Amino acid sequence: MASPNVLILGAPGAGKGTQSSRIVDEFDIEHVTTGDALRANKDMDIGHLDTEYDTPRAYMEAGELVPDEVVNEIVKTALADADGYVLDGYPRNLSQAEYLSEITDLDVVLSLDVGTEELVDRLTGRRVCDDCGTNYHVEYDQPEEEGVCDECGGELVQRDDDTEETVRERLSVFEENTVPVIEHYEGSEAFVSIDGERAPDAVWEDVRDAVAERA
Repeated sequence: MASPNVLILGAPGAGKGTQSSRIVDEFDIEHVTTGDALRANKDMDIGHLDTEYDTPRAYMEAGELVPDEVVNEIVKTALADADGYVLDGYPRNLSQAEYLSEITDLDVVLSLDVGTEELVDRLTGRRVCDDCGTNYHVEYDQPEEEGVCDECGGELVQRDDDTEETVRERLSVFEENTVPVIEHYEGSEAFVSIDGERAPDAVWEDVRDAVAERA
């Protein structure tokens, strides 16, 4: 089986990270996220792009949003080095989707479909270890001792961006920017819509089958 090129789409809380990890293990490919790619290439010379700064690091240190053309260049570099990948967190808008089609061919486009209220429940119930960053959930993935991390004994906290008000705002931004990306891929042979509201194992069965059939 050839190493597949996979794009996974879905709202915050849809389970992209969980399913991406399983895809990586099952098909022996790389997990490419914009965050990781940005951190790995933060000192890349982007002077030829004629942007405000000459490195991604400069945008990060200034607290400014990294422009699309810089993100595009970073993703291009990350994908060029990968023998098969699952791309997670990009493209976030139609312009990026159009650029992606110029630099790579996708075997599978997975769209994890989860309703808004389920997403709100998942995200507002998330708790994160203040020390080691391990994730838990007040309903779905509880620690052995309430409020205490199983891994290191650190305190579990709710992140500022996991409050209901912030979560609904994040989902609103997703609807505005990324839903058009999903619609862009709908109808293509590579596109597969996955019911993401089920248990992770059930979702994984459909995800694995979709990738295996198209790889």
